[in-house]
Amino acid sequence: MKRWTRDEMARRVARDIPEGAVVNLGIGLPTLVANHLPLPGAADYREVMIHSENGVLGVGPAPPPGEEDYDLVNAGKQPVTLLPGGSFFHHTDSFAMMRGGHLDICVLGAFQVSGGGDLANWHTGAPDAIPAVGGAMDLAIGAKKTFVMMEHCTKSGEAKIVAACSYPLTGVACVSRIYTDLAVLDITPAGLQVLEMADGLSFAELQAATAVALLPLNP
Repeated sequence: MKRWTRDEMARRVARDIPEGAVVNLGIGLPTLVANHLPLPGAADYREVMIHSENGVLGVGPAPPPGEEDYDLVNAGKQPVTLLPGGSFFHHTDSFAMMRGGHLDICVLGAFQVSGGGDLANWHTGAPDAIPAVGGAMDLAIGAKKTFVMMEHCTKSGEAKIVAACSYPLTGVACVSRIYTDLAVLDITPAGLQVLEMADGLSFAELQAATAVALLPLNP
């Protein structure tokens, strides 16, 4: 089955982030998005302010190997860079930004997303799993738009886009768009709308990998 790579997924998410947006990138896959936003001086540069919940605004791409500064990290403790004009602030102020509706977009990973936009991304319910909600609940509800970036299926082939989440919820009806290694999908009142599919992937293959009925690409 044709799939996008993780960097191709990140590049696709970056393409949808508009000029002037303040964006939080969640731990895991979403952090790759920062590597695909045009930098100052580039012909296609647009100003996007990346927020990290540990108290950073103006996060840039990952540093080149050997140039990491572990005093400058994101919420996942990965080394990052700081763009001109970037700033640091208290964790309390960071959460006030998240809860106060000051983020335009958050991009989060997920274990499951329902067809109605419910999000489960902090606990699988497995007895040996370590719950890790962090600021996900604050981000999912506080941001003006919540995007999910994840693999379309689990490693064992089970659908992660489902009719109803079986894992503990992070937020209810909070997700507006899903980016996977197979497709980009919008959650709409009419249903789950396919916006784009990986090259060479058929609609039938995408539907078979999804536990919710899909609305095909508009002709």
